[in-house]
Amino acid sequence: MKKFAAIAAAFGLSALALSGCASSGAATSAQATAENPMVLTLAHGLSESHTVHIAMTEFAQKVEERTNGRIQVKIFPNGQLGSETENMEQLMAGVIAMTKVSAPGLATYNEAYHTFGLPYLFDDTEDFYHVMDSQQMRDFFLSTADDGFVTLTYYTSGARSFYTKDKAIRTPEDLHGLKIRVQDMQSQTDMLEALGGIPVAMSYGDVYTSLQTGIIDGTENNETALTTGKHGEICKVFSKDEHAMIPDVMVMSAQIWNNISPEDQQIILEAAYESTDSHKIAWDAAIEEAVQEAKDTMGVTFVEDVDKEAFREATAGLVDEYCARYPGVQQMVDLINSVE
Repeated sequence: MKKFAAIAAAFGLSALALSGCASSGAATSAQATAENPMVLTLAHGLSESHTVHIAMTEFAQKVEERTNGRIQVKIFPNGQLGSETENMEQLMAGVIAMTKVSAPGLATYNEAYHTFGLPYLFDDTEDFYHVMDSQQMRDFFLSTADDGFVTLTYYTSGARSFYTKDKAIRTPEDLHGLKIRVQDMQSQTDMLEALGGIPVAMSYGDVYTSLQTGIIDGTENNETALTTGKHGEICKVFSKDEHAMIPDVMVMSAQIWNNISPEDQQIILEAAYESTDSHKIAWDAAIEEAVQEAKDTMGVTFVEDVDKEAFREATAGLVDEYCARYPGVQQMVDLINSVE
């Protein structure tokens, strides 16, 4: 039923897209006025309480204010227009103007985005922010117009770590024989196999029941999943190996982007970057709150003495393999390493 609704919504938008639904009103920002604005549709699957939705709402407000109402961003949250994959397909078809996706999901359109699903690309959170905020990364984000989209900014989703019902994961050997849920990404499946675990790809919504029934022994995510996903009711050991930092990204149709004047593009980018900075603060607060709640009300133990170097060594070959398989990944790894 949900899929049918998403298809129906997409069909309805598709019909309107022929007359410019993806950016209704004025066809270009140069033609836009406060009375006849350029309206950009932004669809995503998050709830209105999610920190990323709040950041994108701030972005939309700033764009409208700084263009004096000439450009407006209309947000459709909660998967109203379909799943993340469907939203990206709609964007590429010109049905919607913007969406939010997990960065590796863009690898379908540009292979360099595989990189963001690989383990231990960054030394720590500070290094992650330093690279992601660099001019080199911003230039790359805007370089994919020939692929049908441009990336305006990123939003952190924290560091991902393993957590299980009762077993601490301090070394890769501790994963041997364990069935661990991973995201449905080839890089995540390959990573867990490299670490000796048994990857089980499934949707986030199925994780709680699968933990509860023993279909999986554990999973991996950031700390907020313990509380918002209630995983801390079942998993009592969170081992901070911090194997991946997979950002969300806000993308726009290249066709729409090219209909926006350079001056208005700069306004949009500045509003996007500022929303990212605001989101970092909100994310830190969300992590701190989740950890405290998980400790105090769920009895979760956080294991800090993880041998990260052992995990890094165990997965180094995977990064090399992806670099050899995808020239775009090698270029992205070189970009990351070049940021001083």
